[in-house]
Amino acid sequence: MDNMNNKGQGLLMAVVIAVMIFTVGMLFMQFLKSDITDARSPIGLDCQNSTISDGNKVTCLGVDIVIPYFIITVISAAGGIIISRFLL
Repeated sequence: MDNMNNKGQGLLMAVVIAVMIFTVGMLFMQFLKSDITDARSPIGLDCQNSTISDGNKVTCLGVDIVIPYFIITVISAAGGIIISRFLL
């Protein structure tokens, strides 16, 4: 009975840590958004202009994909902590 109680406490702790990682990650994303907006502006890469070079277009796509990849990374890290408790 004591072993089952320890597993439940470990899972609860994993959920708390996962929520903390998710919250910190989402708060940190606000710092990324302002830099990405500045990089895409006419002063930076000028991503709204259709006559930019192919290299700038690829760079714009790379800059645009940072936020979705960051969100996926944060969710994967938080989910990995929870899933690791189920497997142990």
